[in-house]
Amino acid sequence: MDKERIYTSRKNIVILAIICCILWGSAYPAIKVGYSLFNISSNDIASKLIFAGYRFAIAGILVLLLEIINKKNIFNYSLKEFGEIALLGSTQTAFQYIFFYIGLSYTTGVRGSIINGTGTFVSIILAHIIYKNDKLNFNKVIGCIIGFTGVVIVNLNGQSITGQSFSINGEGSLMLAAIIFASSAIYGKKITQDKDASIVTGYQLLIGGIILVILGFIFGGTLEGFTLNSTLLLMYMALLSSAAFAIWTQLLKFNKVGVISVFNFLVPIFGTLLSAIFLKENIFDIKILISLILVCSGIFLVYNQKEILLINKSKRINNNKCI
Repeated sequence: MDKERIYTSRKNIVILAIICCILWGSAYPAIKVGYSLFNISSNDIASKLIFAGYRFAIAGILVLLLEIINKKNIFNYSLKEFGEIALLGSTQTAFQYIFFYIGLSYTTGVRGSIINGTGTFVSIILAHIIYKNDKLNFNKVIGCIIGFTGVVIVNLNGQSITGQSFSINGEGSLMLAAIIFASSAIYGKKITQDKDASIVTGYQLLIGGIILVILGFIFGGTLEGFTLNSTLLLMYMALLSSAAFAIWTQLLKFNKVGVISVFNFLVPIFGTLLSAIFLKENIFDIKILISLILVCSGIFLVYNQKEILLINKSKRINNNKCI
């Protein structure tokens, strides 16, 4: 079975997208444990950038090594093409995480998680503007509202989201991070149409990771406490990032952005569930079940459309022409 058929089969799309969301969801407890193992305090943004940078740089190296093992030429790109990939790495990995960490330092985790979930709306709106075959419709609007409601519920945890005023440093930075991530997904889809999506993923993770590490050290961050446990955790986070981003990039390359992006609503659900399991928190919480039902219902509304799949290459190229 060729790569296009793997990533455009309806059953495979659902399975692969859910796998990505589970992997990204597992990063929630892994990051919390990582901060403890590497002795990173909650307000030490610079060290957090180094931690994230190591994770993504290693992930990029792993993806590129796998492509070399598969006898792919990872250097067969012009300077212009490398520039495009570098821009993707700078935005999707580096800048997005910089603003994300800054934002979380100035607002609550609840408000942060909910605002970050708005990135899905941004992706779908941008896809509506850019692509002829990815327009908003009733199912998408209602599905996104239902899915976002699930994200809000799973993050409330008995807390209020109205307890403080909007701040540029906090909520503003998080909204900017969500917009950057959504925009870079659209840009990534564009530049992978004539490139190997896995190689692009490897380079963008490596470049973005290096930028994060450099900035972290410039602003006085450190990463200490390397032990067997902390190193294994870092390697796991690199593996999950390499696998999830590689699969997600392929899904975006061969399918509609608006349809794939809606699965992002599952990430905080799996994050909450896996945090409860691995951090030994209360897992028997009705809000997790309600949120999962709402998110799955929203995804079903958006995904259950006859025209979703792009049947063949010629049709895909046609449909992805910009307005």
